[in-house]
Amino acid sequence: MRTFKLLTIIFLATFILSCGSSTTQKKNDFTLVTNAKNNALALGEALNLSIKNPKKHTITSVSYTLNGETISEKTTLENTKLGEQTLEATITFDGETQTISQKLTVLNNTPPKVYTYKIINEYPHDITSYTQGLEFHNGDLYESTGQHGESKLRKVNYKTGEVLKNIDLEDAYFGEGLTVLNNKVYQLTWQSGTGFVYNADTFEKTGSFKYNKSKEGWGICNDTKTLYKSDGTEKIWTINPETLSEEGYIQAYHSQGKVVGLNELEWVNGKIYANRYQKNGVAIINPTNGAIEGVIDFSPLKKQVTQHQGLDVLNGIAYNPETKTLFITGKRWDKLFEVEIIKE
Repeated sequence: MRTFKLLTIIFLATFILSCGSSTTQKKNDFTLVTNAKNNALALGEALNLSIKNPKKHTITSVSYTLNGETISEKTTLENTKLGEQTLEATITFDGETQTISQKLTVLNNTPPKVYTYKIINEYPHDITSYTQGLEFHNGDLYESTGQHGESKLRKVNYKTGEVLKNIDLEDAYFGEGLTVLNNKVYQLTWQSGTGFVYNADTFEKTGSFKYNKSKEGWGICNDTKTLYKSDGTEKIWTINPETLSEEGYIQAYHSQGKVVGLNELEWVNGKIYANRYQKNGVAIINPTNGAIEGVIDFSPLKKQVTQHQGLDVLNGIAYNPETKTLFITGKRWDKLFEVEIIKE
């Protein structure tokens, strides 16, 4: 019960039955029937499929797919991405072929683990920075800030707060998340549909890229091979760093439903850490299937910075591989917290 209450505080009611309509789609003569209550099943559960054939056609064959992958009429949901997926049945009968489809929502089979933290150090942070992205590279802290007319890309000495390098974005752009890969900085903008690429040493702009289906830019991180991008929904998109094209996505789900508003992202020991916009918690996400495996409640941190009119929410997660600790800040916070994560 305590775990459920904490999750409610952090993620607000968890979007139970964000699974879509339970109405089965019909096409021509057949209906696809499943054992999924409200069109939702959890990992590890068995999916049973059958065809309703009210006109008594002579069916020659039936084949099933889940997101294009062939499955049998009785399939255990393992190694499956979470979230809303597409079921299809292809029926051959009387010399004809028909395909029918419907949505299936796959939930995680365990609730997230709950973590707290211990503050190790506090460092100065620019109170005017509307922090959007934060990441370590070669011992320095790279930061992207937002707001039209205020957006910047910076390299900072995190111990002193000294700005080592800074460039301002054009007023038309609202800066968002950033990540560094192969000595390139990838910086997102919010609603302009555009991201920028810079040399990590000189901040020379070397390229740009357009979003596709993801529409908006929120947070971004990388696993040394792939870029992961959030867009304010439950989706985290995978981007090829060479072609800068979106190649797919995962959906962030736990055992009760989806979590939207995923914002700043950080890659930490094989997992994606993501804070939810306007909340002071961080979700720990499996990058393979989208399962929210843990949550960290950082809500007390906001009370430990200077309280002022422009103070806003937590929005800055950076993992320092040298110290193996997390660094947390927020929008217009005057402190950067180095923390150790503790499992309750």
